[in-house]
Amino acid sequence: MLTRLIFLLLALAPLVLAKKFKDEEKPEWAKKDIRDYSEADLERLLDQWEEDEEPLEEDELPEHLRPQPKLDFSKLDRENPEDILKVSKKGRTLMTFVSVTGNPTREEGETITKLWQTSLWNNHIQAERYMVDDNRAIFLFKDGAQAWEAKDFLTEQERCKGVTIENKEYPGVHAQKDEL
Repeated sequence: MLTRLIFLLLALAPLVLAKKFKDEEKPEWAKKDIRDYSEADLERLLDQWEEDEEPLEEDELPEHLRPQPKLDFSKLDRENPEDILKVSKKGRTLMTFVSVTGNPTREEGETITKLWQTSLWNNHIQAERYMVDDNRAIFLFKDGAQAWEAKDFLTEQERCKGVTIENKEYPGVHAQKDEL
């Protein structure tokens, strides 16, 4: 009997202790119907919601909110712009375009680029692959510095026409001059 009474009191405690505003105590924007909220009202509501939350860890932040890594230009070869680009893209997402030589079918292009992607993964270079045309794919690197390592591998492949990183074309070693 006593346990039932304690259980009942514990169950009713949140209802009694919950803070309930009276209509005259609410701010003006809180008296509105939710369908009538303006952007400013929704922004205030979001701020109120996030008021007591702890800030996210640096590695949990979206990429565009993460602080840029500090670049040490003293260790870089200033004569080689690729090194500067590679260091500046470290930890940033980077897309590269890769073209296949010849006139492959969609299936053939998929097979060739899938093989290249697997080879990159086996070399610990993580790249997502998206076909944009029968003979063209996007390779997405979560760590942009890996794109230049992948470029070195891809341009050596027999069926690679070329790799484009940051609007700079790197032709494949085996690509014919008339294909470029």
